[in-house]
Amino acid sequence: MPTVPTLTTERLLLRGFADADFPAYAAMMADTEVTRHLGDGRPLPPPEAWRQMAMFAGHWVLRGFGLWAVEERATGAFVGRIGCWEPHGWPDFELGYVVARPFWGRGYASEGARASLAYAREQLGRDRIISIIRPENARSIRVAERFGATPEREVEFFGAPARIYAYPRAAAGSA
Repeated sequence: MPTVPTLTTERLLLRGFADADFPAYAAMMADTEVTRHLGDGRPLPPPEAWRQMAMFAGHWVLRGFGLWAVEERATGAFVGRIGCWEPHGWPDFELGYVVARPFWGRGYASEGARASLAYAREQLGRDRIISIIRPENARSIRVAERFGATPEREVEFFGAPARIYAYPRAAAGSA
């Protein structure tokens, strides 16, 4: 079974999910403000949050890459999930980032996204990387645009409109 690599940034630790993450993960996924632009837009009850967290752990086993649990280095607090994934039937290799509301506005999504993009390009050799973002999710759009992503096309995603943002194929100096 492959081990999940650990990435360290100035303020964050990106690591594999652990059972101890579940209470904080379930709280994040129960927050309507956090989940309104994810999937079908509804918060997840604890059993669904557990299945989702387990799916992220399993994605590493099946694909050799995935989403990391993000921890604030200074406090050890669970911040969110960031990384790349491509579940069966997904439009493409996606960079995703979700940060719990108490950590909004600190630049953690950008910091984790930068590390994830570098990992995807340098370790996984990925050239084509996208993010799937709802048009009204201004925060996520700003993160994607910070790394040069541009809207490529509109798609229907979980029954609602979304845009595919494509990251530049060459590292744009930011990742």
